[in-house]
Amino acid sequence: MNSLPDRKSGGLNPKGRAGNKSPKPKRKEWGYLIMWEFHVREGMEKRFQKVCGPDGAWARFFAQDEAYIRTELIQDLKRGRIYVTVDLWTSQEAYNEFRTRHHARYKALDRKYEEMTESEREIGRFVRVVNT
Repeated sequence: MNSLPDRKSGGLNPKGRAGNKSPKPKRKEWGYLIMWEFHVREGMEKRFQKVCGPDGAWARFFAQDEAYIRTELIQDLKRGRIYVTVDLWTSQEAYNEFRTRHHARYKALDRKYEEMTESEREIGRFVRVVNT
């Protein structure tokens, strides 16, 4: 099969459509996740979203570890001050090792931001089911 024309030069691109671009790194798949529910204090919603969202302080803290994948922040439509966080990791072992290594910093962040919430509870810890 012939190569496709290179749009920039109008000529043939012998390397195909990607040209000289290096392939994208393979995206890590999650194998373990932790879900938390938070009842946010009135007036603290924006701050909570900033701190606990995908680019917030908690996500940056977790991002020190290669096994951390991402954090999702979900807001209840009917009860606007109820949020759920989903922290995705490659494995339970990796998460547990991170918590052990960074226990003091984890607790310090938790104390620093506890004023934003009326309550919090762990919904659960889940593993990905892979068909074998």
